This record gives sequence, C-alpha cells and structure tokens, in this order.
Amino acid sequence: MAPRANWKGFLRLSLVTCPVALYPATSDSEKISFNQINRATGNRIKYLKVDAETGEEVAPDEIMKGYKVDSDSYIEVTKDELDAIALESTRTIDIDQFVPKSEIDELYLVRPYFIVPDGKVGHDAYAVIRETIRSLDKVALARVVLTNREHVIALEARDNGLMGMLLRYPYEVRDAAEYFDDIQDVKITKDMLDLAKHIVEQKSGHFAPEGFEDHYEAALTELINQKRNGTPIAAKARPKGDNVVDLMEALRRSISGDAKAKTAEGGRSEGRAAAAAPAAVGSAKSSAAGGTSAKGKKPRKAAAGQKEMLLPISGSRAAKEAAKEISKEEAGKTRKPAPRAAAKARKAG
Repeated sequence: MAPRANWKGFLRLSLVTCPVALYPATSDSEKISFNQINRATGNRIKYLKVDAETGEEVAPDEIMKGYKVDSDSYIEVTKDELDAIALESTRTIDIDQFVPKSEIDELYLVRPYFIVPDGKVGHDAYAVIRETIRSLDKVALARVVLTNREHVIALEARDNGLMGMLLRYPYEVRDAAEYFDDIQDVKITKDMLDLAKHIVEQKSGHFAPEGFEDHYEAALTELINQKRNGTPIAAKARPKGDNVVDLMEALRRSISGDAKAKTAEGGRSEGRAAAAAPAAVGSAKSSAAGGTSAKGKKPRKAAAGQKEMLLPISGSRAAKEAAKEISKEEAGKTRKPAPRAAAKARKAG
C-alpha cells in the first residue's frame, strides 16, 4: 500500500514554483499496540463524552472549547470564533532565507518529512530548488500551514530529494539554565579523566542504526507468541548491578570488565577454530585406517561420544593438547592388530 501524503501544495523560491507532497519520514505504526477490552465479554471498550459533574452523555453539537482560567472557570471559545482567526492555508511552502545548518539548535527539531514532486510536472523546478540548496551547503527556512497552524520548516537536500524538518518556536524551548544551574561544580582529576577516556576509546565505533534493537518490542513479540501458542509464561530474572561507591574503582572495574569480555570472546573464537582442525584430522585418519579413499566422498558425521566432539572450546592451547591425546590413542590402536596377526600365523603353521 502506497504511503499517504500528509500535505499537498507548492514549493516556491521567489518566482520558481513546483507542486510537492509531504510524507512523514518516520513512523510508529509498526510498533505493537494494544486495545482495551472488557474482561467479562472480550469486547472492546468505547469511551463516551459525559458531563464531569452530572455524568450525563453530551451530544457532539453541545460541546465547545474552553480555556481554563482557574480551577472552576473557563473562557468559552466557539468554532466560529476559531475559524475567524485561523490562518488561511495558501498551500504553499514559501522559502524566506538560507542559514548554515550548524546554527540550528537541536532542541528546535520536531519532526522530519520527505518532500517530493507531486505529479509529472514541475520536476525541473524541483531540481533547481534542490540543487540550489545543496550547492550552498545550507538549509532553507520556509513557512507552511498544517492543521490551521503555521510552522517553520527547514529544507535540505537529501539524496535525490528534499527533507523538511519542522522547527519549534522559541517559546516552546525551555531554558537549560533552569535545570543545569544547580549542578555542582566538581573538579575532575586527571587520573579519572584518563580512565574515562580509555573506556570511551574501547567503546568507540561508527553510527550503525541497523544494529539498534528495541528490547521491549522484542519482549512484547515473544510474550504474544507464547500466549498464542499456549506456552507457560515464566518470569525472567533481572540482572543485579554492582553497588560500587568509589568513582575511581568504578572506572577501573569498567576497564577491567571490557578487557575480560574481549579476551573471553577472542578465546572462544580461537577455541572453535582449533577444535575444528583436530576433528578433521581424526576423520581423515579413520578413513586411511579402513583402507578406503576419502576422495569424492563427504566426511562421515561424527557419532555422539567421539573424541573430536569433546574438544574444549576455551582456547587453542587446550585444543592442541586434546589433539595430542587423540593421536596417542590412534597410534595405540594401529599397533594392536600386529599381535593378533602373529597369532593367526602360528596357528596356521
């Protein structure tokens, strides 16, 4: 199903105009959502609009808007009064100015949209506006009316199209000083800073959002599937963190923990690689002892209990020692048939 445009109109830069459509660049519809249902009947819950004092249901045409002045009084505003002051939707995104993107505080960012040509006409004008914005390495500030409210939108070139980011007005952004002024001015020692930097270096990487995992969404999916299949639900134990009070000790433990985790992972990888080699050697020796050629045949799957299935995966050293033990046992097996052959020869003579 094709996405539905939130808005259609025109994009204008001075005298250059082209028809465009706005599509939300993000979506929450893929997330699991729930309906409220009646436990007794299994039917969905329906809300009614009732008078807060009398409890009686109120018809839609009897409902009006009110601005709360205090706990018991409201300033009533009718629909006609709201319509009279509503901004006329010109259905046009008017570009007013261009600014460096670095000057836009991230607190002002609201919601991204993809802006694409609407229809088969106007692609040339769209390309001119897009490439003009791209060549200046700036963003274009424009105005657009959505749901009777005028918004400021920042336009920038993105791939073969345009992205528009709705911006907040200054009165919508809170002053950080109201929250940060009471933070204590703590002096950090060089040792603490060096340890913290070391942790950052160990955890440094590149931004790869495809690796993000919504653990809560995954847990919800698992829960729903378990209930659908009739699987008993067992509560999972929550991990307990260490109660470390000393900051320096916490930093040291963080570094030590990361190092141990990397060493353990490396050991497991080496162990798996080393364990695979003796298993292959053992299979080749078995084929040779039986007097058959392994050429053109798939190796026989090791049966449960064979030595190569018991090789440790804790490291290459342990795997090599286990391989030596296998070689000794196989060498002993090849020497045993000699006495039996000699006995048969004496009996025949």
